[in-house]
Amino acid sequence: MSQLLLPAVLVALAWTVVLATRRPERWPNWRWYLMGYPRTALRVMVTWRKVAHLNDLTVSHQPNRGLLGDLAVKGDPLRTHAPRCSFPWPTPNGLSVRVRLHAGQTPAPFLAAAEALVHAWRVHAVRIVSPERGVVLITATVRDPLEHPDRPTGEVSASLLSAVVGALETGGAWVMDFRRVPHWLIVGATRSGKSTLIARLITELAPQPVALVGIDCKGGMELGLFEQRLSALAACRSQAVAVLGALVVDMQDRMRTCRAAGARSIWELPEKERPVPVVVVVDEIAELYLTNGTKEQRAEAEQCSTYLLRLAQLGAALGMHLVVAGQRVGSDLGPGVTALRAQLSGRVCHRVNDPGTAEMTLGDLNKDAVAVAQSIGEAEQGVAVTAGETGGWMRGRSHLTTPAEAQVTAAEYAGLAFRLAGVARALEELDAGEGT
Repeated sequence: MSQLLLPAVLVALAWTVVLATRRPERWPNWRWYLMGYPRTALRVMVTWRKVAHLNDLTVSHQPNRGLLGDLAVKGDPLRTHAPRCSFPWPTPNGLSVRVRLHAGQTPAPFLAAAEALVHAWRVHAVRIVSPERGVVLITATVRDPLEHPDRPTGEVSASLLSAVVGALETGGAWVMDFRRVPHWLIVGATRSGKSTLIARLITELAPQPVALVGIDCKGGMELGLFEQRLSALAACRSQAVAVLGALVVDMQDRMRTCRAAGARSIWELPEKERPVPVVVVVDEIAELYLTNGTKEQRAEAEQCSTYLLRLAQLGAALGMHLVVAGQRVGSDLGPGVTALRAQLSGRVCHRVNDPGTAEMTLGDLNKDAVAVAQSIGEAEQGVAVTAGETGGWMRGRSHLTTPAEAQVTAAEYAGLAFRLAGVARALEELDAGEGT
């Protein structure tokens, strides 16, 4: 290992010379590159063998059994070999090391040793993943990037149905891309940051040519701030039934259009013939499923469940996307919730009040993510665990959008509130029916 120290010093000095010639505004983390990174990289290289030995990350090339006469003796190997690690390469908030595993080693001991690496390297956190067979990638962060999520997080290409909602623990931008992950489930207890995330998502989508539909059965208290930008806002369950039913009819019309054109999705249609994408934001999903037991309320709940499930199953290719949010999601709300959850491949879990909600949200994607979500404290408002359909997960924190900013955004982009004829007609018929 001592043979690697000189190259480490030389590379660190090279980084210092290169970055010193750059403008500080182009390198907001220049202090880390100039001073913190060389020191931390050397610490990693110096301590690697000792840390690997103390945490059982080493192997012996000799068997740990021997014969003493007619007896088989087993003991601990005296000479062990640490797995080979690469030079620590810098990241904006830390560094990363690739470790080549010996034959027979697995990533499990490295996961267990993560806390030991944090203390040995004097960093904020260590994350360990296995990007390929026989390799472990160790990523260390020297400070928590989620403390200041409003800081620049690098360039992100702007694209339709893509929203930068916050910062990830890697220091990169937290992006919700509906073209890649069409439907999302967001859960979180009161004051956990769930509403903040939804507000930021709508704020980011507001300037785009997208129809936004809100369903807020708390009388529209949350989504009502964006009413000027919304194509429709359902403030009670009966209105939600009308809106969702009209959207299902619209979805069927889009299906017929695609079939007539020989297209498998609206994105294969000519731009002039392509219908506007629709994002439906449902706040407090439990209000659509809970009933007082009457026949009328049970029928409404079943209709909502059926409509939401159909939109989730068929809507992605037809430009219809769901964002379903709630304080808790559990099987006690009915089988419809469980079936809907299976169709929502994007998951976001803030601090929750019961383990069942974290398990329901993330358990089918990644068990480790469930444990991390349950460790989020009350002081970490806005912090959440986000996971996609691939099973990978990451901690993130959403940007804050104040009520005043939400209203300004809604007024500024009110002209983009596309009129959905079927939805408007359904709400008018509902109002007329209630008036009589």
